[in-house]
Amino acid sequence: MTDIDGKTLSPLPTRDLITLTHIIYALHAFSVLTGLTSAAFVVTAFLSGWPSIIAVIINYVKRDAVRGTFLDSHFSWQIRTFWWSLLWVVIAGVLIVTIIGAVVGLPLLLLLGLWVIYRIVRGWIALANSKAMPSPD
Repeated sequence: MTDIDGKTLSPLPTRDLITLTHIIYALHAFSVLTGLTSAAFVVTAFLSGWPSIIAVIINYVKRDAVRGTFLDSHFSWQIRTFWWSLLWVVIAGVLIVTIIGAVVGLPLLLLLGLWVIYRIVRGWIALANSKAMPSPD
């Protein structure tokens, strides 16, 4: 029998799924730290680092297991962070190859790196407090 959250009336996730979600945030954070401690930008390490790629694969594989729980919002949050980051890196890359766009592209990458850090920290704090992430609707 599935336990129900008394406040939201939604099913409560298992302890294993909560732990897995913490591990996924840790994998993303590890990629970001790699970007901070090396010559790579935070965002490029986030997108190309094996920990983040593994984390996104786990998000997709385990997504059905968290459906209907507050973890579903975290999985969507993590997946959206990855794909939106990729889109903005491509846009920044196109800007960087143009002479005028380099002035915009490099700061865009730096801002994007800060945004990725924010998304990981905000999500992980919400997870630690057993809170759902906001929906983009």
